[in-house]
Amino acid sequence: MQDDSDRFFVLTGGPGSGKTTLIEALRTEGFATAPEAGRGIIRDQMAIGGRALPWRDRAVFAELMLSWELRSWHAAHSETGPVFFDRGAPDTIGYLRLCGLPVPDHLTSAARKCRYARRVFVAPPWPEIFTQDEERKQTLDEAERTFRSVTGIYAELGYELVALPLAPVEERLRLVIDQAGLR
Repeated sequence: MQDDSDRFFVLTGGPGSGKTTLIEALRTEGFATAPEAGRGIIRDQMAIGGRALPWRDRAVFAELMLSWELRSWHAAHSETGPVFFDRGAPDTIGYLRLCGLPVPDHLTSAARKCRYARRVFVAPPWPEIFTQDEERKQTLDEAERTFRSVTGIYAELGYELVALPLAPVEERLRLVIDQAGLR
């Protein structure tokens, strides 16, 4: 597998912590981005009456998330500059652990082979902006547990976690660009 990990940057954390807003700001600044798998899968599965939903079949949902993340990782190789990912393959391991489900060997293998830049940007729980909707049904408590689970797996895999401040998107954007070495 081609190693472009030094230019593949992940934003992770619990739901409702401002990751997607920051990804949109990075896209507006001209950076390539990869969307979050979970919301896209939920939207598609709801539209077709599928069962790969976190409230119906978490294991199948996780497999689709992994597939989406691998596709995004491979597609990013065609980009010439930095790429920012709204979550990465290790998030799927964090999700399975959170749910108390076994982590298949192929998932661990994918997380070890499909590497990202050493610095992973972490959006901590932010109760003031957290909301639920049709696709995000988790409670704030679940969002906080998700945060701990996904950040734990990135740390286990040797990534350096860079906490994003609970601050306006412009401040977060500056921090990410600076910490990624893009200025």
